[in-house]
Amino acid sequence: MIITEPNTAAAAQARQATEKSVDAWRSGAKTLTDQLGQFTIPAIDLTEPVTGYFDYLQRAVDFNRDLAIRWAELVTTLSGSVREQAQRVAGIVQDQTDTVADVSVRQAAKAEQAAKEHAATSERDLRQQARDRYEGLTKTELADRLAERGLPRTGTVEELTERLVSADTE
Repeated sequence: MIITEPNTAAAAQARQATEKSVDAWRSGAKTLTDQLGQFTIPAIDLTEPVTGYFDYLQRAVDFNRDLAIRWAELVTTLSGSVREQAQRVAGIVQDQTDTVADVSVRQAAKAEQAAKEHAATSERDLRQQARDRYEGLTKTELADRLAERGLPRTGTVEELTERLVSADTE
């Protein structure tokens, strides 16, 4: 019985340590899931603008094809000044088509730029929110959180904070 008592006491201590570890894990997991639930990632749907852009291009191609066919028919049947007039009209239409195409390309570029800016802003906001979580924590508390994630625990408070923020936003 003398040997059993120390083993029983050691087993009880091991069980208690295990229970404390499990409780710490549960608490950390709950905190993490609660914080993740607070983040909203904005939905960016470029499907409609892209579809509209390509619909426009298709209409422009169809229009140009029809125009070219009509122009060819006119050139074939008309002569003299009428032919010159048709050529002028074709030039104007071509200029207008080029202008519309240029405007469309610029609008598509603006939409792309706006999407990129929105994504960058969202990423900055996420990083700031992650950083705010660690404001006011001591170096020891930061090192403990890094240890929980298996990350290096050395460095300045700023380096530890940045390491946690990077881990949160990846």
